[in-house]
Amino acid sequence: MSVEMKASHADRDQVVDILRDASADGRLTGEELDERVEAALSARTVGELADLTRDLPVPAVEAAPATERDVVVADQRFGTLQRVGVWRVPRRFEIKMVGGDVRLDFTEAVSEHGELELYVEVGFGGDLVLITKPGVSVETENLKVRMGDIKIRTPRSDANTPVTLRVKVSGRVSGDVIVRYPRRTLGQWVRGESSL
Repeated sequence: MSVEMKASHADRDQVVDILRDASADGRLTGEELDERVEAALSARTVGELADLTRDLPVPAVEAAPATERDVVVADQRFGTLQRVGVWRVPRRFEIKMVGGDVRLDFTEAVSEHGELELYVEVGFGGDLVLITKPGVSVETENLKVRMGDIKIRTPRSDANTPVTLRVKVSGRVSGDVIVRYPRRTLGQWVRGESSL
């Protein structure tokens, strides 16, 4: 889908709902809300709408309940799709994000399978950020990156750590793909500290 595609009334309404929820959560001031709602209602393209929600988190829409094959599907147009804290890792996670970023934090995630098939379609220059820890490996060989780079920032010293979760990423990303540890020192991991 092109960033220049004309926005529909439904697209504008969805962004206005996201903005109102963000304001209710204290993420936008009343003035910011008014400015962005006005911009959303006058937006001509989906690219303009995406810019209005790029810095706001939006809950993902999941297929419910998970099927017997344990597949979770998230299809979202704007904002930030994220999983943080304690969350259950399925066998397969399919994500389609049209106008925003995807951030999956595996530091407290619970995996019963030991392997995740992560299929992503991230458009409009959106980024895919995977936050890992020792024992979580990420494979990106089957991922196509269009306008960005793949940046894996994990210590080489962890190569000997037993793998407890293997994340196999495939699909397409129009922005950067970043694989990194949380913003803490490696010494905190060694001591078992888990605060972010």
